[in-house]
Amino acid sequence: MIGCICSYGNYSQRSYRSCRCNYGYRGNPYLSGGCRDIDECEEAEGRNPCGEGYDCVNMAGSYECRTRKTKTLAIILGLSLGFGLLVLAVGAWRLYKFIIKQREIKRKKKFFKRNGGLLLQQQLVSNEANVEKTRVFSSKELEKATENFSVNRVIGQGGQGTVYKGMLVDGRIVAVKKSKAVDEDKLEEFINEVVILSQINHRNIVKLLGCCLETEVPVLVYEYISNGNLFEHLHQDDENDDYTMASWEMRLRIAIDIAGALAYLHSAASFPIYHRDIKSTNIMLDEKYRAKVSDFGTSRSVTIDHTHLTTVVAGTVGYVDPEYFQSSQFTDKSDVYSFGVVLVEIITGEKPVSFLRSEENRTLATYFILTMKECKVLDVIDARIKDSCNVEQVTAVANLARRCLNLNGKKRPNMREVSKELERIRDSQLHVQNEEDEDTIEINFRYSWNDLVTDSSSSITTTSSSHRTL
Repeated sequence: MIGCICSYGNYSQRSYRSCRCNYGYRGNPYLSGGCRDIDECEEAEGRNPCGEGYDCVNMAGSYECRTRKTKTLAIILGLSLGFGLLVLAVGAWRLYKFIIKQREIKRKKKFFKRNGGLLLQQQLVSNEANVEKTRVFSSKELEKATENFSVNRVIGQGGQGTVYKGMLVDGRIVAVKKSKAVDEDKLEEFINEVVILSQINHRNIVKLLGCCLETEVPVLVYEYISNGNLFEHLHQDDENDDYTMASWEMRLRIAIDIAGALAYLHSAASFPIYHRDIKSTNIMLDEKYRAKVSDFGTSRSVTIDHTHLTTVVAGTVGYVDPEYFQSSQFTDKSDVYSFGVVLVEIITGEKPVSFLRSEENRTLATYFILTMKECKVLDVIDARIKDSCNVEQVTAVANLARRCLNLNGKKRPNMREVSKELERIRDSQLHVQNEEDEDTIEINFRYSWNDLVTDSSSSITTTSSSHRTL
């Protein structure tokens, strides 16, 4: 028996047994299981036999004193463990973000260097007087301005890229053009053109505010023009008729604005700049319907040809100069041809290419030249302006358009001549007289204006008369 101990002996030839309970036990040692363990912890009657800060734990025949485990300690341990895990998680997250940020910084630096950022900085240092005119935006600025290039911000899309409407931190509304691709071999020329075009300040040219070179392809930032482009106003559906285009005076003013801008680019700018993609969709209209020429090749590479800066772009079907198409040599007269097509659009309201016309007259230029040869210009004037327009002015502009569309580039006027001629048409009282030879048109101006253009089928003779200046 564990709870008791017995001793045996003999007395007077009789054996006997003397038993007692072991320490920590109590009871009758002579009965089986009679010695029972004493619970010293309970018998203390509220007094802790182990003392303060310890717990009494009953054991067989004894008791143990164990350090007391309080709820506060458990809470502290739990909080410590939780905080440690939180710190570990936050540290891991920050490390991850740091790694991602470093990768993004390296990526932006790579794009900045590849897109000619270092070259642009050198250009700015060498041209400190115009530093403020060229702004290099960060990708973060433009992402914020366009809500991370949201589809809801798209205001234009084409083969060259997508244009987004954005708002800079200073409140300015801008058009952000994100190109689809870039020729890495031509980045140096691209940067040269960005610097030059950012210095252009003409009221009829959309201002290039700057660029961003931290993206995979360069992003260009222009001033925002609110009234869309000329093509939309000339060719929208009948049910949404544009009454602005119902005025010949408005159309003539737009033509003069375009011609003035191109004349500036060709001859008044620091270097001659050829647009190479003149078309009605690249003519923007502001809130007062003043024309602004846009998108002249800055998102594309350029080449230096002696003193002329030209963009390496094929152009748009219906506007491309046939002479350039055959020879691959672009000149200022190629822009003149494209402008001639835009003039015809303004006069006729017809699209530059239409499958509604016969195959031989599918392009507007061909159709118009045939009409002029047949002296039927009045038959092709846009119905929206036909009844209210100055027929003499329209006829004079039509003849100018025909000169611009001459297949021989050398016989076309330059843009400065075109601009001056349009201004004279606007400011002059014209009298158009049909001669016996239907192919000859004599135009008399209040101001002196002499010009002679002869081709295989018709001639335009101009005579001048002197009048008092108004």
